[in-house]
Amino acid sequence: MEVVVVGAAAGGNQVACAGAVAALAVLLCGFIYAAWLSPAATRRRLRHAGFDGPRPSFPFGNLPEITATLKATATTKSRGALPPPPPPPPSSSSDEDGTHAAVFPYFARWRQSFGKVFVYWLGTEPFLYVADPGFLKSATAGALGKRWGKPDVFRRDRMPMFGRGLVMAEGDEWARHRNIIAPAFSATNLADMAGVMRRATARMLDQWAGAAGSGGVVDVEKGVVRNAAEIIAEASFGIAGDEAGARVFEKLQAMQAMLFQSNRLVGVPLARLLHVRKTYEAWRLGREIDALLVRIIDERRQRRQAGSGKDLLSLLLAGAEGKAKLTTRELVDECKTFFFGGHETTALALSWTLLMLAAHPEWQAALREEVLRETGDEDAPLDAAALGRLTKMGWVMSEVLRLYPPSPNVQRQALEDVEMVAAPADQGKGGQNHSTTIPRGTNMWVDVVAMHRDTELWGEDAHEFRPERFGRDPVQGGCRQRMGYLPFGFGGRICVGRNLTAMEYRVVLAMVLRRFRLEVAPEYRHAPRVMLSLRPSAGIQLRLTPIVDDDLPA
Repeated sequence: MEVVVVGAAAGGNQVACAGAVAALAVLLCGFIYAAWLSPAATRRRLRHAGFDGPRPSFPFGNLPEITATLKATATTKSRGALPPPPPPPPSSSSDEDGTHAAVFPYFARWRQSFGKVFVYWLGTEPFLYVADPGFLKSATAGALGKRWGKPDVFRRDRMPMFGRGLVMAEGDEWARHRNIIAPAFSATNLADMAGVMRRATARMLDQWAGAAGSGGVVDVEKGVVRNAAEIIAEASFGIAGDEAGARVFEKLQAMQAMLFQSNRLVGVPLARLLHVRKTYEAWRLGREIDALLVRIIDERRQRRQAGSGKDLLSLLLAGAEGKAKLTTRELVDECKTFFFGGHETTALALSWTLLMLAAHPEWQAALREEVLRETGDEDAPLDAAALGRLTKMGWVMSEVLRLYPPSPNVQRQALEDVEMVAAPADQGKGGQNHSTTIPRGTNMWVDVVAMHRDTELWGEDAHEFRPERFGRDPVQGGCRQRMGYLPFGFGGRICVGRNLTAMEYRVVLAMVLRRFRLEVAPEYRHAPRVMLSLRPSAGIQLRLTPIVDDDLPA
């Protein structure tokens, strides 16, 4: 009997081992398919459709080349910074100013070989690089627009930052969230937010006045970013001066820095297992942000009556209690989205504008004269009607968003095969239009920086700061292609908060111009970089001179 029992046990162990080996073999085969076979088949299909690009090395795709290019660029910059040369004018002509090559050096390199439309790979994820507005229109116009959504790879990667909020939602969920959120940005609600904007900005300008009195050099980007965060916290979430709001803002900034480092293996299978510590840190930071927002939401629920309030959080809470049925998880995700997005675009647009006006005193004087004429002196109120008459300020804002778009790229993913009719100019296939199929699952990366500085679209002065181009054409600034100017994205997913951005921009800039003269400080170094948004590498240092009544134009 003992022999039989031992034999049975041995047989059981052998079966278990065989099962484990079989399971490992299946997993290995699955990994090989996902990491090599499937992307290789997709690459063949894309090449058959006419889309070429730099050769990938699966499962890392073109990430090694991207990393090497970034390191080489950083090394060149560091060597040239000892001692640092005087910064070139931020609006010098040609990519002579090197902005696109500085922020996307790998794209600048690949464009020389493959043109304005090509395929590159992040890990096993194919990306169709597009810097041709004609091609973009052909691929997304009309009914084709419904065949594109947000890339899955970025939705997974940025989950700790945005969750499943409006930025990442799709289909009916996106429409439901947008219908709840959009009323918060009505003209009436925006007018109510103006008072919050004025109070917060007045505090910032008082701080700047103290610095101006002790030397005059101020990092305006730091102040503007903090000011924009305070405005969105109070105007949209009702948490003025709240310590929890400040902590949310600080942790979101830390999350941004963590998630958008250039050395991450985005799109590589099992990449999270290769960076367990970073993955855990992002998850932990996301949980901390969620806990702070849940506390803010719970406190707000306790002190409000259903239906009261018109700010964003009130409308979100009303949505949670009405037919829309927003869950607590959805509320948290929307709060994260608008805490971050609600201040980022405006703060960066204002920061770059202050730099441009400091570098172009003729436009600074023109805007100051317009502000004083239409709104009065420092003590005069800034109402919506007066702000709407600031025409030249609108030109300047449009031009700044062209040269330094806060969102330097737009991403989409083909939800199904996209059959498009490409014009000859789209891919250089001369003679006549031809049909092209973009396979389902292909991601699209629209290079907004490249299109906004393309001399073929804007003329030889494409890299120069010339707001007057929007005086001649207020919508497109004279761009030769309708989709060549995308300051707020395109299609149905265009930024829902763009009117808030425009109003806050005008209020803050008008108050700054009524109080200070701006000059570029010797400490400033012009080195834009991309960390989700297009931002200065080390702040924007300006010399501020308080304006006295005798300085003002009669």
